This record gives sequence, C-alpha cells and structure tokens, in this order.
Amino acid sequence: MTTQEIVSKLWNLCNVLRDDGITYHQYVTELTYILFLKMANETDREHQFKIGVTLAECSDREGLTSEQEAQNLEKAVILAYSWDKLTSKSGIELYNYYKDLLRLFGTYCTGRVREIYQGSMTNIEEPKNLEKIITSIDGLDWYSAKEEGLGGLYEGLLEKNASEKKSGAGQYFTPRVLIDVMTRLMKPQPGERCNDPACGTFGFMIAAHRYVREHTDDFYDLPADVAEFEKKEAFTGCELVHDAHRLALMNAMLHDIDGQILLGDTLSNFGKQMHDFDLVLTNPPFGTKKGGERATRDDFTFSTSNKQLNFLQHIYRSLKTDGKARAAVVLPDNVLFADGEGERIRVDLMDKCDLHTILRLPTGIFYAQGVKTNVLFFTRGKTDKGNTHEVWFYDLRTNMPSFGKTNPLKKEHFAAFEAAYEAEDRHAVQDERWSVFTREQIDAKGNSLDLGLIRDDSIVDYEDLPDPVESGEEAIAQLEEAVDLLMSVVKELKSLESAEV
Repeated sequence: MTTQEIVSKLWNLCNVLRDDGITYHQYVTELTYILFLKMANETDREHQFKIGVTLAECSDREGLTSEQEAQNLEKAVILAYSWDKLTSKSGIELYNYYKDLLRLFGTYCTGRVREIYQGSMTNIEEPKNLEKIITSIDGLDWYSAKEEGLGGLYEGLLEKNASEKKSGAGQYFTPRVLIDVMTRLMKPQPGERCNDPACGTFGFMIAAHRYVREHTDDFYDLPADVAEFEKKEAFTGCELVHDAHRLALMNAMLHDIDGQILLGDTLSNFGKQMHDFDLVLTNPPFGTKKGGERATRDDFTFSTSNKQLNFLQHIYRSLKTDGKARAAVVLPDNVLFADGEGERIRVDLMDKCDLHTILRLPTGIFYAQGVKTNVLFFTRGKTDKGNTHEVWFYDLRTNMPSFGKTNPLKKEHFAAFEAAYEAEDRHAVQDERWSVFTREQIDAKGNSLDLGLIRDDSIVDYEDLPDPVESGEEAIAQLEEAVDLLMSVVKELKSLESAEV
C-alpha cells in the first residue's frame, strides 16, 4: 500500500465522525492524537512517554499527599499506556481510557509529548466512533508506511486537509511545489539557523531540513556536532494558532527535527526573541489587525495595522547583518504598492537588504482567486543603506493557465524562472517574462514595486479593461485597508484628546 493510499483511507475515516458534528480540521487534530500513539508504537518510541513532575506540581490535580504517591502515579502513567492496551479495550471503557491518556500526557509527560498533548481534549462523543477509528488505524499497512516514511504520510494528510475548502486549513498550508522551489533557490546550508515566523504546519522548515539532509548524505558527511545542531537547533518556527502549532510539533517530530517551535504572536513583543537567522522561509498570514489596531511590537520603526507589512519588517530585521543572511517570503500584491507606511517599509527594505528578485505568482494557487501573491527574495546587507541596486521581476501570472484542483501547480511551471534566477548573467536571459528595474527607476515610480507584468493577451482593443470581478475584489480590499487606517488614526486622535484633558 502506498502512502497516498494510506492517506486516502485515513481521510475517509472522517465520514465516521460526521454524526458527531466534527469539522475536517478537528478531525485532523483528533487523528494527530491517535496517530502519534500508533506511530510511537511502530517506531518503538513508547519509552519517550516520560513523566516529569514533582509532588508539588501534581498534588492539587490528583489529590496526592506524599512523595511515594507521586512516584506511584509516575509508574502508573508510564505503565498505563501501550497501543496494545488501547486496542484491547472497547466501548465506554476505551473512551474513558483514551480521555485519561490525553489528560495525563498533556499534564505529566515531558518534552514534545507534553507539547503535542497540552490542552488536548477529544471532540468525539460516540465511543463506537472512537473504536472504529482506532481499529481502522491499527489495521493499516504500517510496514509500507514506515518504508515510505511516516513524516511523508503525515504531510500527505495535512495536504489533503488543506485542499478541502471546507476545512479552513488552507491558511496553514503552502503548496509543496512552491515551498520546494523557494527552498532550492535559497539553498540552506549545514550550520545555518533557519526560521519560519508564521510556520503553520512547519512545511518550510521540513523542506529546508530535507534539502540539507539530501546534500550531506543524511548528515553523515557532517561532523558529529554539526549533525546534532541540524537535528536540535537549525530549524525553528513560531505559530499563533494552538491547533496548527500542535500539527507543526507532530510534523517536526516525525521528521526527526527537535528545533524549537514557539507558540505565540510574532507581531507582539513575544516575537523579539527571534533574531540573528541565516535564512527565513515563510508565507505569513495576510490581512489587518482587527479594529484597526496597530502592531504591538515596540521595536518596529514603522507602525501599521497591516499584518503582511509588519511580518516583512520582522523578517528583514531578524536576519544576521553579515551580507549573506537571506529570505524568501510570500506576500500579497498590496505590499508592492501600498502608500504611506507601506512605501516607507519598502524603502527601508531596499536600504537594509538587496531585494534582488520578485516572482509574480499565478492567481488561485492557494488563496482565493482574487488574492494576488508574490515571492520576494532578498539578502540582508552589512550596512543599513543602499543595498538594492536593481530588482529583477519574473511574471508567472499573466497569460498563464487557470490553476486549481484539476490543474495543480507543478515543478515544471517554475523551470524557466529558476533558470533565469540562477543564470550567471541575468541580463543575457532571453525571456519576455524576465525584466529588471534599477533603484533609480523604482524611486521615480514612487517606490512602487508593482512592476514586471507583461501584456495580457486576453485584453484587446475595446476589451482592454480589467476583469470586473477581480477589479471589484481589489477595490474592496483597498477600501477595507483604508477603513482600517482611518480607524487607527481616529483611535490615535482620541487618545491624544484624552491625554490633553
């Protein structure tokens, strides 16, 4: 049985839970709890369920009165769990045992096990449904799954979840083909500190880890201390949403990555701890702070409620100032042309970094059809001024086919762009989609980076008008941004009036 077939079987189990009213995303989270238990059994990791508590820590929860009772609890929890015991139970006995496991692992285990199960609770209400899922998972072809890699199986499940519009998980998942292209071009190296400040399910860091592994013979070409660094420190991230953070932890663990994955808001002062990276790969969330609130980071030079502009500020500030630290970031079109603080942030980016390449992505590849995105590639300079001299653009958007489930984005669609990107002499590349603008030309255009698009062949003469639906969606997006900006200005004015009174 192939990984794809196993993923399909796992996904089809979701039908069992429809009567419990469980959403796709809740289902994947529930599967994460159970799959972890089964995968630990298959990889002989059940010994990792270690307990790390003192009597003081657990006496209030369990009503313990002595150190001996605490030790007894520790032994009981360690001995209580095994996959065989789980599968030997049924009905309400199984249901209660399973709920106890979630609570005990999230409360008393240490390390990644505790992180994955912390705050966990089952959404399944019918014991027979739980029994059906556990029995079905136990009956899968785990020999084949292990041969192909359990990490790949889990990634396939996350990808399946993201492709289902009803699941609402697309915001956490960037198409693997795009992740791989960005990773190949950034070429993560052994010993480098890599980070994703909005890591979702950790896809970018897993791709970076895979790239280094494949170029070092599974790390065997590396000194022992560097190989250890790759496993424990090289690949890190931060995620705001608890459920997505849980999926990221599971994904990392199955790929043998122990790097820190923080749970928190990168755009608050919590994010200040993430800095001095050699490489950042990310697709941060788009939109504005609710109610027109501005960023709470007190180290940002430019204050805006626009999330993507704030993530951009965080990213280029989080890179080492050694002239080699670099980033590849997915951002929407409005980052390229937003006025006011948007322009100031673009100028700051081009001063502090060499913004050498912008890839104009096709529409409809992972966001709503009307949302247009790009990948910005830049390298942090050693100084804070004058690092960008020219910006190259590749238009992979205009006159491209419509992408979606029936026509997915593939590696070959990026071949010409990758060739142009890596050309020794970029000026010698013969490709109408490839163009360049000097820093002076960009300055003359009001520092707008909304450039590099070729003529749309579908627009001719009297029909030389943009698509009305896209125009309407763009207008709505710009109006919403303007309203948020006005709200934040009014809020600041009110605060000034209050101060004067």
